[in-house]
Amino acid sequence: MTKALEAYLMRNLIHSTVEDVAKKEQLGPKLVQAVLVRQVNTGVDWSAITCLETIGIDEIALKKGHGSYVTVVSAKSQDNSPIVLAVIEGRSKDDVKAFLQSIPLALKRTVKSGCTDMYDGYLFAAKEVFGAQKLVIDRYHVAKLYRQPLDQLRISEMARLKSELPAQDYSKLEGVMWTLRLNHECLSQADKDKLQILYKHLPLLKQAHHFALQLTHIFNSHSTRKSAMAKINRWIGKVQNSGLRCFDRFIKTLSRYKGSIVNYFKARKSSGFVEGLNNKIKVIKRRCYGLFNTQTIFQRLFLDLQGFEKFA
Repeated sequence: MTKALEAYLMRNLIHSTVEDVAKKEQLGPKLVQAVLVRQVNTGVDWSAITCLETIGIDEIALKKGHGSYVTVVSAKSQDNSPIVLAVIEGRSKDDVKAFLQSIPLALKRTVKSGCTDMYDGYLFAAKEVFGAQKLVIDRYHVAKLYRQPLDQLRISEMARLKSELPAQDYSKLEGVMWTLRLNHECLSQADKDKLQILYKHLPLLKQAHHFALQLTHIFNSHSTRKSAMAKINRWIGKVQNSGLRCFDRFIKTLSRYKGSIVNYFKARKSSGFVEGLNNKIKVIKRRCYGLFNTQTIFQRLFLDLQGFEKFA
């Protein structure tokens, strides 16, 4: 098989499957798979990378409900293009730390931020390799945590309100879940009117919603790390003094990880690009009717992200 034909097959494999390419080109699937193995490494080529800038660590379930996970380690370079560094079986701290330590020293020095969620295995692995000052807990994972108690309060309060209000009045509050999740500047006049009705009947939910919006505003503001820390501490004090108990669990988590959370304000780095890679893996899994080999996942991600450039 010529190099040109192998490159042609690799281009066809981008956003496709081995089985589909084999059928289209009237070749055996094993032959196409062999070409994939020859053309795409199962691990990262460090010599092709000059700068890592931002490291992202996240997990994805290969089989939902089966405890089968892989850890995806990726990077966002200076030109904002994502780079797949590793797909690690499981989510062990030791395995993740061992990989991070294997990064060449020259490249390790280019890492300015290590972004992850609040899973301790990833946090401690990144902290021990890059240092606490570079560790950033992703702001969107934080937002998810403080919106959960707001949603739980909404569900309980709306259930109570449904039993108290006439059906015609209650129907005016349809779709309020999405209204509560939007920033105030994104609300239409109809949404604002709906909120006023909701606030009138549910003052407790109004209070909780305002606290959630205040915390979102803190993360949206271009504060320094020191200023953001002070604002978050004041926010915690206000919530605790209000007597509102729905945020208690979140505040406990926030207090524990606060140092890494406010590191976000140094350069406003997040692991949003990691979520994009996770979506690609989910698409690959659906496309291939399941994909459970970590090396194969790395190869397919490499093709989807960099295949156009390599096999052009």
